[in-house]
Amino acid sequence: MQLIDSAEPARTGEELDASRLLPFLREAIPGLEGELEILQFPSGFSNLTYLVTCGDREMVIRRPPFGSKPKSGHDMKREFTILSALQDSFPYCPAPLLYSDDTSILGAPFFVMERLRGTIIRRSLPPGSEMSPSQIRALFDRLIDVFVELHSLDPDSVGLSEFGRAAGYVERQIEGWSRRFRRARTPDVPDFESVMAWLAEKMPAAGERGRVIHNDFRLDNVVLDPNDHSRIIGVLDWEMATIGDPLMDLGASLAYWIQADDPRELLSMRLMPTHLEGAPTRAEVVERYAERSGLDVGAFDFYYCYGLFRLAGIGQQIYYRFYNGQTRDPRMGIFGHATALLERAALGVIERSDL
Repeated sequence: MQLIDSAEPARTGEELDASRLLPFLREAIPGLEGELEILQFPSGFSNLTYLVTCGDREMVIRRPPFGSKPKSGHDMKREFTILSALQDSFPYCPAPLLYSDDTSILGAPFFVMERLRGTIIRRSLPPGSEMSPSQIRALFDRLIDVFVELHSLDPDSVGLSEFGRAAGYVERQIEGWSRRFRRARTPDVPDFESVMAWLAEKMPAAGERGRVIHNDFRLDNVVLDPNDHSRIIGVLDWEMATIGDPLMDLGASLAYWIQADDPRELLSMRLMPTHLEGAPTRAEVVERYAERSGLDVGAFDFYYCYGLFRLAGIGQQIYYRFYNGQTRDPRMGIFGHATALLERAALGVIERSDL
């Protein structure tokens, strides 16, 4: 049974040029020997991730997707910087090795990091892998606890005081995602205008909760010990990390949390096995997070609705590329349908909310 996350030959149009990459790596990283093998991790819809093997050394390369892209969402130097800063204070980061903005090598800036060998659970448990309800609960409880560990970090103490601005973070996110969604909207998806208006009206009063936030924290972005799936050994995909309100980060993560009693249409788009017996509900996640972090979660309808809207914005930016022929990846064609589902979910939150 294969429990280690595996890579495959690169998708057509997303190959890397080994003849340019190998001499660069040999000069930049001492001790590399042997020929270069390049494979691609097939999951993910944003930055492209490759497994690069040189002799017995395994490394991972991250580069932006080919075609049109929002600059801030694919800043390789930003991701490299935060991994470097968190090495001594958050023991789940893969070790960064180098960053390059020389576009003559791969056609875009990129960075290289050590590979973390472990299990990554995506939509379902790995084939042949069985977990009891108590093991499922232990896994997700640990996921929440690591999230709280991240949010407990003081940006000043880890050298990230200039990495983002806590003041005005919530307002910037609502305005920024509204602007990005309108710009990426295609004629075949809903307009989200009523959701954007509600979020603008219900923004909580500005606070001082400036913490390191991941902005894409979910189960398929963590690496598990293949011998103990309740033990997290790595957290990946830091491309959207910044300094901001941790409850916005939690709301963004819960947008992916599809539970067993959700409508069938939402269950059809789940990306994690959060529907299994033993998995906590969204309410239970918020309760555990509040208990561990000590933060007031009384206005969480706002944060969850924001998370659903933000996820729609991310998906719509991806779908825009597909709709306009900027990518040939067939997986991206489903995102227009997802936008409609997410609008209905957000409107349901608004209808039930007492904010």
